[in-house]
Amino acid sequence: MWNFELGYLGLFITCFLAATILPIASELFLGSMLLAGYDPIFVLIVATAGNTFGSWLNYGIGYIGNPRWLKKLRVSEAQIIKWEQSINKYGVGLALFSWLPIIGDVIGIALGFFKVSIFWSFLFMAIGKFCRYLCLVIFYLYVK
Repeated sequence: MWNFELGYLGLFITCFLAATILPIASELFLGSMLLAGYDPIFVLIVATAGNTFGSWLNYGIGYIGNPRWLKKLRVSEAQIIKWEQSINKYGVGLALFSWLPIIGDVIGIALGFFKVSIFWSFLFMAIGKFCRYLCLVIFYLYVK
């Protein structure tokens, strides 16, 4: 039998991929590490970093996007304008919600697509991810 443990690197990769469109439940991996006795502070830091970098990738994908691509997908000019108005209305505050399942990925891509401030988007993405994982770490430590 193979005895292969990924530890913190596995947590980073799992959280990174969970922030993309891949349906991965990083919460379970994080919880299993905490229940196995890994350091909660390192788990929090690594999970936050991995998930944040994944959202930054989404932002980058959106940033290199082109409105003509949406038109090829039969998205109307009116719909694109409506999305842009929503992004401009709520701004970088939306980045705090990039941790949400499914729509968080879309938020990150949209922030990049409409060229919302890179610095503030990245900062608020990191804050949102940190708060999410902090709640999870506290929950798992309480359950433990």
